[in-house]
Amino acid sequence: MQHADEPTLRRRIYEIIEVGRGESPASRIFDFTLVVLISLNVLAFCLETVPSVEAEWGVWLRWFEIFSVIVFTIEYALRLWTAVEVRMLSRLPSWRARLTFALRPVLIIDLLAILPFYLAAMFGIDLRALRAFRLFRFLKLTRYSPAIHTLLRVIANEERSLAGAFMLLIAALLFFSTGMYFIEGSIQPEKFGTIPDSAYWAITTLTTVGYGDVAPITPLGKIWASLTMVCGLCVLALPVAIIASGFATEVGRHDFVLTWSLMSRIPLFADLESDEIARLMPLLHAKSISPFVEVIPDGAPGEAMYFVASGHVRQTLSEDLAHDYRVGDFFGVTAMLDDARNKGSYRAVTRTRLLKLYRDDFLQLQVAAPPLADHVRRVSGARKAQLEAQERIAASRTEPR
Repeated sequence: MQHADEPTLRRRIYEIIEVGRGESPASRIFDFTLVVLISLNVLAFCLETVPSVEAEWGVWLRWFEIFSVIVFTIEYALRLWTAVEVRMLSRLPSWRARLTFALRPVLIIDLLAILPFYLAAMFGIDLRALRAFRLFRFLKLTRYSPAIHTLLRVIANEERSLAGAFMLLIAALLFFSTGMYFIEGSIQPEKFGTIPDSAYWAITTLTTVGYGDVAPITPLGKIWASLTMVCGLCVLALPVAIIASGFATEVGRHDFVLTWSLMSRIPLFADLESDEIARLMPLLHAKSISPFVEVIPDGAPGEAMYFVASGHVRQTLSEDLAHDYRVGDFFGVTAMLDDARNKGSYRAVTRTRLLKLYRDDFLQLQVAAPPLADHVRRVSGARKAQLEAQERIAASRTEPR
């Protein structure tokens, strides 16, 4: 009997810790408790370095550390246990599904947050260097913070651009440190006698920090330092502009954190591979819609399709004809593919989370995941035929006899 109930219990826990995101009282309590516990852990880690606090409250802080590790360990174990409920991993053997899930960045952060405690206990010594890994608990907040999640996504999306900016910084560093070596090396050999010594001055000058402990004294050296500072302003502005631009774009895309678990609620995405999911997620716009808010007005251009991640949307065609879309359904696809106008008004019945895919991004999806795009087109054709049949039936009922 217990074995038969296990999948139901596991599914319920999965819905609370991975998918819920505040949709139910249990998920709200779970998320709030973990956010508070993570914040208190970061505070406790900082307070431990204060001698007066450590002397008076050290014992209580250590007991709090033990309690926190127990809670985080249970959380980590539950996430691994429920990993087989992720529809994208359900077709894999249980061990492989859990291993795949454990190798995700957020799960690696969860592991690093508790690993120092167990290593210290196993080796029987105070591994102070490993205690710094407790700060990884702060990164656990990325699971609950759309802002931090968005920033990490921007860094990942702009990887090539940031790498190019970094290479430009390295080139400027080598160029200006070499120039200063030839200009001041013979005059200040203790400071500029080698290119590595000059590189220290160059990096502090390029970043406009300028500690003042190493400075040129010749007129040519001062001119070279001025050029270095001006170049530093230009070089360092590149990564800042790249991240700022990407962050602004991503903020407009996502009102909530978009995760594997959330996307797995949509059957259309369940059979995608992890690399296909990685290509698809940046194309989706995550939007939270309040109850009774109109998502698509009647007659609006079909510029995008929508996937229902949570909640309930109703399409009203007439007084006696309506369609309901719930978790896993999608709508707006027929008008988008036909470049036509939407029929009827789409309105959120409850608080709803939608994933929006624009037409131009759908064309990219055809390249990233052709089977998915083909399936969308087939469903769209079937739905269009069904809708036309329903409209003919409704029209025949209203015709005078």
